[in-house]
Amino acid sequence: MAGREAGHRPPAVPAWPSGAAGETLAGTEAAAHVGLALAPTLAGAGIGTAGRDSDRPMNFPGEMMRNLLARLLLVAVPYLLYAGTPASGAERPLLPATLNEELRMLPVGTGWSSVELETTLFVPPGAGPFPLVVINHGRVSGDPRFDPRARHLVASREFLRRGYVVAIPMRPGFSKSGGSYVDPRCDIESSARLQAETIIAVLRQLRLRPDIDPDRILLIGESEGGMGVMAAAATGFPGLRGVLNLAGGLRSGAADCLWQEALVESFAAFGRTSKVPSLWFYGDGGSHWGKELPRQLHRAYREAGGQAELITDTDFAGDAQALFASAQGVPIWWPESERFLREIGLPTEILFDVVSTPRPAPTGYAELSDSEALPYVDEYRRELYRRFLGLPLPRAFAIATTGNVGWAQGGTDPLAAALGNCERSARRACALYAVDDEVVWQAGEGSRSPATDPLREP
Repeated sequence: MAGREAGHRPPAVPAWPSGAAGETLAGTEAAAHVGLALAPTLAGAGIGTAGRDSDRPMNFPGEMMRNLLARLLLVAVPYLLYAGTPASGAERPLLPATLNEELRMLPVGTGWSSVELETTLFVPPGAGPFPLVVINHGRVSGDPRFDPRARHLVASREFLRRGYVVAIPMRPGFSKSGGSYVDPRCDIESSARLQAETIIAVLRQLRLRPDIDPDRILLIGESEGGMGVMAAAATGFPGLRGVLNLAGGLRSGAADCLWQEALVESFAAFGRTSKVPSLWFYGDGGSHWGKELPRQLHRAYREAGGQAELITDTDFAGDAQALFASAQGVPIWWPESERFLREIGLPTEILFDVVSTPRPAPTGYAELSDSEALPYVDEYRRELYRRFLGLPLPRAFAIATTGNVGWAQGGTDPLAAALGNCERSARRACALYAVDDEVVWQAGEGSRSPATDPLREP
């Protein structure tokens, strides 16, 4: 497949006006100060903000908040309208809201270099063998050991519905994975090839599973992880059909580093040995890479012999990474990806639908803005609730009798995400307190007594 730069423009999507991007925002109750922190959402909940009480705190607002909020969606309507083509025949079977999520510590390497990687798996029902997609995460500022487990729920959901096993390994030094993150400084190519070694080690392990087809593999990477999958494509790993590169690259803060030149040279080096087709998404308005650098990377890669198609007309918050992180981005990135998958012989037909959490009716228990009305919680949790009210719709907030709380914003099922975040902290059942702009607490109108609470234990 020869490379091309797409000339059409997909439909523009309204952006949440606050900076760059990220996958999940979360709140913590157990922090020393009130803040929002990164945390995983309930499997199947989709992209958005989420919170629970045992997460690591961060300043609010702060750099991470600015980086993350641009990926948040105002509404999920464009995603809901883009449901895909139904499978032929009878009604599709349902996937649970958990998306059959599994968490594994995947051993890679041998001897002294052996480490375990915290790996999220989403597995279709049935025996398989299924095609495999491995998603290579990016990096945000700060200590990578404090990064939340990457789950890429919106994209994972799309591939799982089409019968793929989705694997998301955390690289060495990130989250709960073993090993250490190596700061590349200006050695960008070596950093990418080190990532590639990890990716290939993960593929070697996963292709041994009987439910995975070793001849149908797709790699996806964003930002620094996008550069890593391009390096992995250059290894000639058997069974690898193609690569999706979402704004891949690496910037160096070293004062003496000409990182743009080093990045172009790195992509040229990858192109010299890669025989795998790739599809690249970079936003023309992207503040991270600018308008010209992605074109230079694409040109260098193709002139070196690599197969790449560049899509730059992705008007989504000025950031191609945000396409992948938000449910609103699906109508933009999926049509191009679907065409690409068909060209490389990978499936695109929707095989499963996903169960959603029913929305409770409003109860009139209290005014939405009345944080003093929340039962069980202390002042710290009330402050978290007040901050939750500043998030865009769709959103949900849940409470446990222990006083623990959880919340979520955006995604395919924020109600399930809020309940899941709350229950992981409380270790018991939680109930929804607010959904969007309505209070749905079931304690009885006008009553704030735990005696009438649906969560009261006998």
